[in-house]
Formats: sequence, structure tokens, C-alpha cells
Amino acid sequence: MENRLKHIREARGWSQGELARRIGVSRQTINCVETDKYDPSLPLALRLAKLFAVPVDQIFIDKWEPEEPSK
Repeated sequence: MENRLKHIREARGWSQGELARRIGVSRQTINCVETDKYDPSLPLALRLAKLFAVPVDQIFIDKWEPEEPSK
């Protein structure tokens, strides 16, 4: 999964601490999500999407595709 959180956060000029304060989590949580050490919960991903006014899949890009059914 590709993660664009750091890029989006920095485009706003926010520190990890500022984003954490706005979203109601610790700075360490933001750091772990940005560095792919932690996959965010669905509620956290939804809050981030609301805060940045973008769809979740613009922050977290999943390149997985299902297998084609066998014939």
C-alpha cells in the first residue's frame, strides 16, 4: 500500500504534532502511519480524509487487484 499522508500534510505546512492535535491522536501515531510502521484504523483513515477533504484512496493507495476468475 502506498501512503501519501506525509506529502499531503507537508503541503498544508503542518508538523506531525499539528496534524496529531487536529485529528486527536499522538504525534507518534502520525509518524508510524507515515513511515508504514502502522496501518491506520478505518476511523482514523476516515478522519484524515475528512480533515484533508479528499477521498481515503488519495491518501492510502492500495495497488492490490483481485485475481481474474478461472474459466
